[in-house]
Amino acid sequence: MTTAWLAALGGGVLIGTAAVLLMVLEGRILGVSGILGNALQHPTHRWRWGVLGGVVATGLLVRLYGAGVPEQFVHTGWLRLVLSGLLIGAGTALANGCTSGHGVCGLGNRSGRSLIAVAVFMSVAAATVYISHLVEGA
Repeated sequence: MTTAWLAALGGGVLIGTAAVLLMVLEGRILGVSGILGNALQHPTHRWRWGVLGGVVATGLLVRLYGAGVPEQFVHTGWLRLVLSGLLIGAGTALANGCTSGHGVCGLGNRSGRSLIAVAVFMSVAAATVYISHLVEGA
C-alpha cells in the first residue's frame, strides 16, 4: 500500500499551518515567490529569510528521514530543471503570485483574481501532463 496520500496530507497541513501562522504573527500572506523576490530586494526583512530557510530545511529534513527523489527528477538533467524553474518564475511574475499565494491564501480569502490564476495554473498543469504522456507513449 502506498503512503503518497500521507505525504500529501502532511505537506498540506504544513503549508496551511505556515500560512495561518504567517498571517497571525506578521499579517502577511504566504506567497513563496513574493517572499523570495522581496527578500532579495529588502534583505533586512529577516522574517522572509526565516520562511525561505524553513522551506529549504523542511525539504532537507524530509530527505534525511528517507524520502526519495521522485523518479521523474532522477532522470531529468540539470539544464531542464533550471529551465523549468526559470519558466515557473516567469509564470509567477506574470500571475503576480504562485500556487501558495493564490491557491492556499488567495482562495481562502475568496479572491476572484486568485480563482482565475488557480484555474489557469491547473489547466496548464493538466495539459502539460497530458502532452507529456502522449510524447512518452509515442
